[in-house]
Amino acid sequence: MTRDLAVITGGSRGVGAATARELARRGWNVLLTFRAEEAAAATVVGDCRDLGAWAGAVRVDVSSEEDVRGLFADVPGEAGALRALVNNAGIVAPTGPLADLDGERMRRVLEVNVLGVLLCSREAVRRMATDRGGVGGSIVNVSSRAAVLGSPGEYVDYAASKAAVDTITTGLAREVADRGIRVNSVRLGLIDTEIHDRNGQAGRVERMAPGIPLGRAGAPEEVARAIAWLLGEESSYTTGTHLDVAGGR
Repeated sequence: MTRDLAVITGGSRGVGAATARELARRGWNVLLTFRAEEAAAATVVGDCRDLGAWAGAVRVDVSSEEDVRGLFADVPGEAGALRALVNNAGIVAPTGPLADLDGERMRRVLEVNVLGVLLCSREAVRRMATDRGGVGGSIVNVSSRAAVLGSPGEYVDYAASKAAVDTITTGLAREVADRGIRVNSVRLGLIDTEIHDRNGQAGRVERMAPGIPLGRAGAPEEVARAIAWLLGEESSYTTGTHLDVAGGR
C-alpha cells in the first residue's frame, strides 16, 4: 500500500508529536518540523517508523519564508504524495496584561502563529491543488478557544493570533474548495502539555481544570484523533469548520 504524506509543523512534542504518531498509526507517512528540540523530534520519527511509516524531521522556523520554501521543496520522493498539512507550530509567551507586553514579544507571536500558517499553507496549496498538478488534500490549522474568549489578563496577543488563524481557515477553505483541498481548524482548550511550564505557568492545568465543564484538561492524543478525523475521508464533506476540542469551555 502506498502511503500519502502529511507535514506536521511543531511535531517534536505535545499535540504535534501525538498527531504524528496517530497519523502514522492510521497509514500516513509523516514529515515533522522542529525548532530546537532535535532529540525529541528524532524520538517521534523513530516511533512513527516503528509503526511502519516513512518519517523524517527538519529544523524549520515557520516564520522564515526561506525555511518554509525549503521544507516543501526538498521532500524526498520516497515520502509519498503530499496530501495533508497540520499547521501546529505556535508559541505562547508568559502571561500578562496587554499594558505590560513589549512590542518584540507581540511581533514574534504574530510572526510564528500567523505568518507561519500563511507561508506553510501557501506552499502546501501550491503542491496539492488539482489545478497545479496536485492530487488534492487537507489542511488542519491548530487554533485555540482563546480566539473566542480573548484571554484577558493572560495573553491577548496570542488570542489575537489564533483569531487570525480562524479567519485564514475560513477564507482559505472557500478559496481552494474547488481545487481539491479542504481546510479546517481545531480550537483547543486546556490541553495537558509542557507548554504551560515552559512559559512560566506551572500549575495552570491543575488550577483551571475544575472550571472546565468536563472537569479536566484534555490529552494531546484526544486532539490528535480529532485532527486525524479532519484529514481523513470520514470528514470529506467538512471544510471551513472550527472544531472545538475544549471540554465544553
